[in-house]
Amino acid sequence: MEELLRTNDIVLISFVESLLKDAGITPLVLDQNMSVLEGSLGILPRRVLVPADDIGTARQILADAGVGKELEKPKGEG
Repeated sequence: MEELLRTNDIVLISFVESLLKDAGITPLVLDQNMSVLEGSLGILPRRVLVPADDIGTARQILADAGVGKELEKPKGEG
């Protein structure tokens, strides 16, 4: 699994999950339950991961949907 996105925006996460699922990519959202520790303030970002084989396709799907600027930079890019 590779990290595709890290954000506090739960609406964006929902949108990304929907886009990926429609494309046949199963995302994994981590840190959803961290709100218990942070007091539901939305301080800690959630992470969206996808299978390593699907990372390129997932990036393209999000770029085509207009949320490419939200993506994590690929490893090796500063």
